[in-house]
Amino acid sequence: MPLPSPRPVRAADKIRVLLVDDHKILREALGSLLNSQPDLAVAGEANDGREAIAQARQLKPDVVVMDINMPVLNGIEATRVVTGELPSVRVIGLSMAPDLGATILGAGAASYLARSAAAEQLIAAIRKVARPQRATR
Repeated sequence: MPLPSPRPVRAADKIRVLLVDDHKILREALGSLLNSQPDLAVAGEANDGREAIAQARQLKPDVVVMDINMPVLNGIEATRVVTGELPSVRVIGLSMAPDLGATILGAGAASYLARSAAAEQLIAAIRKVARPQRATR
């Protein structure tokens, strides 16, 4: 006997994610991955920290997946601004340099993942950090 289909998630109930990375191919791949999840939706993308701040102000996503090493304005400084101005927005830092994890957490990020993490780890981290502010929506 087939299992019942899961209840569809209304668009308003999806976790809205802003993807920030200076590599377009990575943003596109992460976007495809996240949009394939029934409870996640990519709200927007940014190429650097300055764009991330502007997009976060405009879109007010639930979660920002933020690369740390970017041109113009790095992810650590952008995280300070985003979390300072928009305390309900949760940031997940991504980097190839594990020693930067503590730095981005100190800047206000809710979580940090190495770029070597599995896709399932990123999806789980997004869901975990989104829970507190989704309950207060």
